[in-house]
Amino acid sequence: MSLLSGCESFADNRGATSILELGSPASPEEAARMAIDPFNADERARGTLLLANSFFGGESIYLELYEDNIDDWDAGVRAAAVRALGIHGLPEHGPLIIERLDDEDERVRLEASRTLQRIHSQDAIEPLLDRIVEPVIGMDDDLPGESNPQVRAEAAHALGQYAQPQVIEGLVRALDDRQLAVNIAARQSLRTLTGQDFGEDSAAWLDWYESTDEPFRGRTAYVYPVFERGRRLVEYLPLTPPPPNEAASTPVGMPPVRRGERGSASPAPEAPAPAPANPPGTSAKC
Repeated sequence: MSLLSGCESFADNRGATSILELGSPASPEEAARMAIDPFNADERARGTLLLANSFFGGESIYLELYEDNIDDWDAGVRAAAVRALGIHGLPEHGPLIIERLDDEDERVRLEASRTLQRIHSQDAIEPLLDRIVEPVIGMDDDLPGESNPQVRAEAAHALGQYAQPQVIEGLVRALDDRQLAVNIAARQSLRTLTGQDFGEDSAAWLDWYESTDEPFRGRTAYVYPVFERGRRLVEYLPLTPPPPNEAASTPVGMPPVRRGERGSASPAPEAPAPAPANPPGTSAKC
């Protein structure tokens, strides 16, 4: 089986989250076979996660597997594949993940929102802005909106990479979301983008934004949230691996942000900035 050829190689792992209790560890060969099981969707999902959480899971042959599984008919497999790309994916995987923001299953949309915190793509800005819109009763089905507040919160966090006027405007509106988690994520992204902090007062943020010509002057580097927990009792025993905690990092494909710059080092979009003296920049995530 060609998929097994990558099991003995080492690939960089940006860090896997402790997503599911996967039970007894499977061998690389077993994980690869499960990930392509044509008859059992649960096995495909479990195998995909086992590969994604392995040190060799970033091999090109497994990236191709994740790309295939992201279109699986089963939502659990799609969600696992999106998560795998969040761990090992590259900027060129952006379009595949962005497409999953419109998935019919909220679990897949949630994973896509989280993964776009780790992979930078200018094309993700508008789809992420659509995901932070809280739907209202009677809203036209054709209008953007996300019913799951957790998805809205994760999308709001992901937008902290992108120094664009429409991002600030969308995040300010998200401060009025009825869910506190969305308010907190929007505020955090606004602080990252601007260096300012007006709490969750959308009116104060809007007043400041309309009064400044350099909204991104105080911008700081975006760092995606990571999995971290303390040791369990058994993990104090000799020869027991420590918790699978991750190191914080910036998104794949995101140019460096230098404090005090007028925006990001990445190219500005074609849309003109509101103030020509201060072209907005953009940033990215892994």
